Amino acid sequence: MSHQYYLSHLKELEAEAIFVIREVVAQFEKPALLFSGGKDSIVLAYLSRKAFAPAKIPFPLVHIDTGHNFPETMEYRDWLVNELGVKLIVGSVQESIDKGRAKEETGYNASRNALQTVTLLDTIEQYKFDAAMGGARRDEEKARAKERFFSHRDEFGQWDPKNQRPELWNLFNGRKHIGEHFRVFPISNWTEMDVWQYIHQENIPIPKLYYAHEREVILRDGAILSTSPWLKLKPDEIPMQMTVRFRTCGDMPITGAVVSDADTVEKIIAEVAASRKTERGTRADDKRSETAMEDRKKSGYF
Repeated sequence: MSHQYYLSHLKELEAEAIFVIREVVAQFEKPALLFSGGKDSIVLAYLSRKAFAPAKIPFPLVHIDTGHNFPETMEYRDWLVNELGVKLIVGSVQESIDKGRAKEETGYNASRNALQTVTLLDTIEQYKFDAAMGGARRDEEKARAKERFFSHRDEFGQWDPKNQRPELWNLFNGRKHIGEHFRVFPISNWTEMDVWQYIHQENIPIPKLYYAHEREVILRDGAILSTSPWLKLKPDEIPMQMTVRFRTCGDMPITGAVVSDADTVEKIIAEVAASRKTERGTRADDKRSETAMEDRKKSGYF
């Protein structure tokens, strides 16, 4: 009598991601995991632990610190590094500005988001990483939908969307010339809903930002932005208290919140199921132009 073995949807995605993570460690000499403190990179860190258990994660977490992070994100990052027993490498955008490698934006919509590219490429160069894994997913944004699991970057860290390698039968080509590197996205095929259901299934702790809480915010161009030392208020903008939560963890001045009373993962899942707006629809940096994300990725962004 033959036995049939079925994998659930989440187990299938988990197995695929773990396969990609192990493939990175097999093919590259100095891999790293890009860690933002957001839910996707958190899931990636937990998948990495599962991929190599009971051994320690064999690569460092790399955080590109803009200096404009939510305090909750930084608190969680430090806790997780200790929890996983993994090495943390921090690249500082402020340091890049101080060295004259990047120029601070000015004005009401100033952001350090694009400046991360310089710091990221400098950090990859400094530590000689040949593969940098990230938590980007194809459902997030149209430019990310074009990218493969193994995304080749030239010696300048740039991505060419017209020159990508085929990945038939899950065969990944990590060959490169000296000075080049790869970005790898193990959870490319996951959706926002998959991520939340996995967090629920695995009981993964997440930053408080993701849960509904009362916060001082302003309304700007249809976005709900948290007040912070880095958000320059316009004369007609008046801070107010609202019960909100965040769907993504970016920089404070550019990451929009949503009105919500979802204070548990179950409620967040129900809210995501009913939402008709993408999670990056709240990010001001993606609205600068029609091709904002692709332009940043071509120059070396995450």
